[in-house]
Amino acid sequence: MPKVLVTGGAGFLGSHICELFKSKGWDVIAYDSLTKFELSRTGYNIEKIREYSVKFLESINVNLVAEDIRDNHKLGKYAKGCDYIINCAAQPAMTISLESPGYDADVNIMGTLNVLQVARQLGVPAAICSTIHVYGNGDNDSLDWLIDANYAYSETSDDLLTGQITPLHFSKHSTEIAARSFSESFGSKIFVARLTGMYGERACGGEDHSWLSNFTIRTINNIPINIYGTDKQIRDMLYVRDAARVFYEWFENGQSKPGTYNIGGGIPCILSLKRSLEILSELTGNTQKINHLPSRKGDLWYFVSDTTKAFNSFGWKPTITPDIGIPKLIKWVSDNHDLFIK
Repeated sequence: MPKVLVTGGAGFLGSHICELFKSKGWDVIAYDSLTKFELSRTGYNIEKIREYSVKFLESINVNLVAEDIRDNHKLGKYAKGCDYIINCAAQPAMTISLESPGYDADVNIMGTLNVLQVARQLGVPAAICSTIHVYGNGDNDSLDWLIDANYAYSETSDDLLTGQITPLHFSKHSTEIAARSFSESFGSKIFVARLTGMYGERACGGEDHSWLSNFTIRTINNIPINIYGTDKQIRDMLYVRDAARVFYEWFENGQSKPGTYNIGGGIPCILSLKRSLEILSELTGNTQKINHLPSRKGDLWYFVSDTTKAFNSFGWKPTITPDIGIPKLIKWVSDNHDLFIK
């Protein structure tokens, strides 16, 4: 039986990856520190959310190891015998990186380096989660043109780290460079996914990231919603099960083509902040209280992925559009109302 270790396995994306690989007959280890730091900023019921995550993994017979990715010795110990390592453990928020750049670098850079080193020692492939924020925000001033053009960014774009960068830009781009260095120096098979706009069941997003989840939770629970800058901001929304699937399909079909890939919903899944709020109000019947506030440092106002490279390299493409995915998110939030109320 093949075996995979998923760091951040009790988190949003990580738990879906664990679920997918388990359904494929793999032995799965979810390696997660179960930190409450990011959740503590949401105002949700932290203890219940953590309990929910643990019980979910138990329900699908995934082995949960409560350890930190920054502990190289422990990571190596639990990765022994694994055929694949997927790194979902991260500090994902621009806001937190600005407040604590050392913590951001420690988790994102040193944690990723530990994964790469362990994968190299074991001689197994590894997958790394990056972000479309590495492109920077230098095109914010071209928002209207980008929207009119339905512009999609490819991996060959020269627009990396444009505009006003933050410690998150630094740490995430550093992980991509580290992955490339291990591939070129040691022949390691490393897949880097530049992810965008994920949403779906088990997302407990707050203002720091995962805005569609944040808007859904706040709409259903009648909590005011803050918009920073402009509600014309655009993402190509990526349903979490499509995101999880890419890590399986690369392992099965793409190991001969390691490298960096844009992983998003593409043009069919384009959604603005304004339109997402309208859809949520229409589907729930709730009226939202929306506050318009000044823009934040480092925010990226437009991104749409060109996913041609992933399709041509190993056959992956997104399949779930927002008209199908958003009702699933709404149902999950409604069914788990107690997670968001203290």
